[in-house]
Amino acid sequence: MTDTAFAPETPAAQQEPLLEIERLSISFFTRLREIPAVMDFSAKVMPGEALGLVGESGCGKSTVALGVMQDLGVNGRIVGGSIKFCGEDLCTASLDELRRIRGREIAMIYQEPMASLNPAMRVSQQLMEVPMIHEGISEKEAYARALEVVTDVRLPDPERILKSYPHQLSGGQQQRIVIAMALMSKPKLLILDEPTTALDVTVEAAVVKLVKDLGKKYGTSMLFISHNLGLVLETCDRICVMYSGEAVERGDIGDVFDKMQHPYTQALFRSIPLPGADKNARPLIAIPGNFPLPHERPPGCNFGPRCDYFVEGRCDAQDIPMYQVDEHERHETRCIRYEEIDWAAPPEAVVKKEKGQIGDVVLRMENLKKYYEVAASSLFGRGGETKVVKANENISFEAHESETLAIVGESGCGKSTFAKVLMGLEVATDGHIILDNREIGDTPIEKRDTRTIADVQMVFQNPFDTLNPSMSVGRQIIRALEIFGYGKNDGERRERMLTLLDLVKLPRAFAERMPRQLSGGQKQRVGIARAFAGDARIVVADEPVSALDVSVQAAVTDLLMDIQREQKTTLLFISHDLSIVRYLSDRIVVMYLGHIVETGTTEQIFAPPYHPYTEALLSAVPIADTRVQKKEIVLEGEIPSAMNPPPGCPFQTRCRWKSQVPGNKCETELPPYRDLGDGHRSLCWLDDAQLASMEPVIKVAAE
Repeated sequence: MTDTAFAPETPAAQQEPLLEIERLSISFFTRLREIPAVMDFSAKVMPGEALGLVGESGCGKSTVALGVMQDLGVNGRIVGGSIKFCGEDLCTASLDELRRIRGREIAMIYQEPMASLNPAMRVSQQLMEVPMIHEGISEKEAYARALEVVTDVRLPDPERILKSYPHQLSGGQQQRIVIAMALMSKPKLLILDEPTTALDVTVEAAVVKLVKDLGKKYGTSMLFISHNLGLVLETCDRICVMYSGEAVERGDIGDVFDKMQHPYTQALFRSIPLPGADKNARPLIAIPGNFPLPHERPPGCNFGPRCDYFVEGRCDAQDIPMYQVDEHERHETRCIRYEEIDWAAPPEAVVKKEKGQIGDVVLRMENLKKYYEVAASSLFGRGGETKVVKANENISFEAHESETLAIVGESGCGKSTFAKVLMGLEVATDGHIILDNREIGDTPIEKRDTRTIADVQMVFQNPFDTLNPSMSVGRQIIRALEIFGYGKNDGERRERMLTLLDLVKLPRAFAERMPRQLSGGQKQRVGIARAFAGDARIVVADEPVSALDVSVQAAVTDLLMDIQREQKTTLLFISHDLSIVRYLSDRIVVMYLGHIVETGTTEQIFAPPYHPYTEALLSAVPIADTRVQKKEIVLEGEIPSAMNPPPGCPFQTRCRWKSQVPGNKCETELPPYRDLGDGHRSLCWLDDAQLASMEPVIKVAAE
C-alpha cells in the first residue's frame, strides 16, 4: 500500500478535529417538494489528514462540499446538524465571518479549472488578488508569493506563466494554476472536487503527487472527492463511502479497502478492473438496478433493492444507523447484517464467458499519414506563414475479426485523428486504410457507399451529446436503420429496433422515452444500439465509459464484450485508462505525438520490456488495491506540439532512459520500429541488454 498522504504531528486522540460534520442534512426546495440530498451525514477531518469521499454520481459528495463552503445556492438549505471548522459552527456564521474563512482558511478546487479562472485576466492578477483581499498585503508581496506558489506547483518558466492568460495554458497547467490559487493564502483545509477527472492519466499522476507534496509542505488538510478508488488510495489517509445521501462506511484506508463491511463498498470494488480481473474467467460484476431518486428512496436501507444480502422484514423495517465495527477503532458501517456476512466468500453471480475466437484480418492500416495545414499567425483572421501539423505519422497495424484492439496515449497523441480518418470524417494525407480488401482511406464519408458506412461505426465518449433531445429513443435507432437501408417497411425497421433494445439490455418500453428521461449509462446503451443497427463489422469506441460511474462502466464494458462475442465485431477501444484496457483488450497500440511507439498483446505491453513511454503510462495508473506496489515515474513536461515536433525520437524530450543511449541518436534520428519477438514491436533506440534490465512497474504482493 502507498504511504499515507499526510501524517499528523501528534496522535489523533490528542487533537481536536479541524472539520467536524455532525448529522448534517441538506435539502433542495422546488415548487413541488422538498428534495433531501444529504441525510444524517457525519465525518471528521483531523489536522494534517486527507479524507476521501467516494460514491456514484448523485450520492451527495459535492453537496457536502458546498455545504462546508456555505454555497448551496438559492434553493439549497441545511435543515439539520452542524458543520464545525476549528470549533466554529459554519451554519450559524455571519456573512462577514464566512468571507474571512472562504479562500483564506478553506479553499476549494473544482472539477473544471476554467470555471474558476477569469479568461479576461492574466494569471498573475488572479493569483495576487487572493492574499491582497484576504490578508491586505502589498502588490509586491503578493507577486512574490504568486511566483513562489507557481514554482511550487512545478510549472515551467513561472514568470512567463504569470504573464499568460488562461486560454494560453493547457488543461494540466490550468489545473495547476487553480491549485496555486487555492494555496495562495495557505489554507488549513483544501476541498478537491474531482480535480483530475478531465486530465490525462500522466498529468493526473503529477497533479496527485503535487497535491500530496504541497499538503506536507503547507500542513494542509484535505477533503478529496472522487469516484476513482485508486486515486483515493494513493492520496488519502481515511475514506468515507456515500450512497444516496448517506455515509454507508467510514474508516482508515487499509481497513475499508481490505476489510470492507458494507455491501455497497464491496459492490464498488467488484465493478472495477483490479489486477486479476479477466473478461472471460473473472468478469466484472455490475451493481444491479438503478440509483434511487431522492424522493423515491426505499424504506430502511437505501441500498436494499440492489443488495445481494437484502433480507425482507429486517433491512427494510427501520432506519439503519451507523454501527461500530468492533476490531477497528474508527471503522463504521450502515449495515444491519455486517456481522453475519462472509465478506471473504467469492461472488455467486459470476458467469464465466466463453473466449471469442479471433478471426482473419478485417482492417489494415499501412503508413497512414494525416497532416493539417494551418496559418502560423491566424489570430483574428490574419494570414501568415503556413505550418504543417503532423497529427498521424506512419500509422500501421492490423485488426482481426472478434478482436479488441486498444489504442492508448495522452491527449494530442493522434488517437482521435486516426479514428476520424477511419470513419471518413477526414481524408488521409498518405497511406492506406484497407477494409476487407477495399481501400477507404481516401474516400470521405459523403462518398462512401451505405455498406461501408454501416460497417464502420462509432460509440462516442459523452452519451449526453450524441442523442437528439427532441427524438424518442426508438425513433433515433429507426433513423439509423433508414440510413443503412435496413428493411422493406417501417414495421420491419421497428421490429429490428426492438431487437436492438434487447441486445443492449434495455426494456422495450424505452423506445417511447426521450433522452432526458434516461441515465448516463442508459444513454450510452442507446448509442451502442445505434452503432450496431447496421451490423457493424468495426466499432470505434472513443472513451465510451470515461463519463460514466464505475458501477455503470462495468455494465457497459461487459455489454460491449457480449455483443462482440455474438456479432464477431472488431472493437477499436480508444482510452487513457489502462486498467480497463488491461481487462478487455487482446492487443494494445500505444501512441505518442502521432507515432505508434509500441504494439503487442496485452500480456506483452503490461510486462517488461516496455517502451519508456509505456513504462510511464503504467506507472501513472491509479489501482485500488493495497497489495499493489508501483514504481513511481512522473513525466516532466508535456507533449510537444505536433506543429513543431522534436527531432529524432518523438519521446526524447521526456524520456528518462535517453542518457543510456550512446551518442545523441535519440535527439537526431528516428528510431527503427523493432520487433522484440512474437509480434511485440517498439520504436526505441534501447538495445537488448537495456530492455532486459527493465523491472516491472506494477507488482502485486502475495496474499
